[in-house]
Amino acid sequence: MKTCHSFPLCRKIQPNNYLSPNEIEQRPSPHEGSMVTKLVQPPMTDSQVNPLICRTMNVMKVQNFVPVRNHSRINTSRFGERPLWFRPITFIKVAEHNSGSGLVELQTLAQKKRELYEAVEGINRGIFGIPSAKKSEIESLVKQLESLNPTPYPTLELEKVAGCWRLVYSTISILGSKRTKLGLRDFISLDDFLQTIDVSKSKAVNVIQFSARGLSLLAGQLSIEASFKIASSTKVDINFENSTITPDQLMKVFRKNYDLLLGIFNPEGWLEITYVDDSMRIGRDDKSNIFVLERFDDSNNS
Repeated sequence: MKTCHSFPLCRKIQPNNYLSPNEIEQRPSPHEGSMVTKLVQPPMTDSQVNPLICRTMNVMKVQNFVPVRNHSRINTSRFGERPLWFRPITFIKVAEHNSGSGLVELQTLAQKKRELYEAVEGINRGIFGIPSAKKSEIESLVKQLESLNPTPYPTLELEKVAGCWRLVYSTISILGSKRTKLGLRDFISLDDFLQTIDVSKSKAVNVIQFSARGLSLLAGQLSIEASFKIASSTKVDINFENSTITPDQLMKVFRKNYDLLLGIFNPEGWLEITYVDDSMRIGRDDKSNIFVLERFDDSNNS
């Protein structure tokens, strides 16, 4: 008696007393003195058959009806030569489904980034305050991007964080008497806020650039150097190291209120990287501030 060991559609044949008479058909063998036992498979409903098996059987049935002359049509692919009528249907459908959903997600991500850039346009990074409605709009878009973060464990992929970034929005604000004391209401303007991260040294340098109307001698910058260490898969601990203001003429303007200036921009504490891709980074610190930065080519400034 022949036994089928592994093929999923075949039932293992037990001794005859385990099978009903309808399931056993004995026929004379062409060889004298032997009998061939044939298993008659009971009909199976579609619900009892794995869908993948059904599709495979259907493809095999179709192929059985393809005229032999068509088999000479050969298509060469990276998998070798195969007939044009052979189509790995299951795998193609799965691939198309995955690439389609991935494309939709990328389109959504790009759209949300465009909306965020439009929302922060013309507000000077929010440093001198913005209406509450505008702030709510920006924070809503930030949360939507954070939910689509393509880098969920950024401290495990710090190469994506390395390099130079420019601030486009922050909830840090300089209002009222602070702005007056720092001279930022009158003739001194805030220019770019840049951050350069050196992953190999675990160092970060924040640069706040200033300019003065008609006074080129007061054009300069505040540089704040800090070190960082990984605290979790999304957070880093930041330690302030030192700061400088150049040139000396600008330092004279800020000397009286230098502690106030440093207190606004001192990064010490922890920072959580909530979103990062090739061109944008979003972070939240231990003071509940939000930072949105874009990757910046500082080659012209070096």
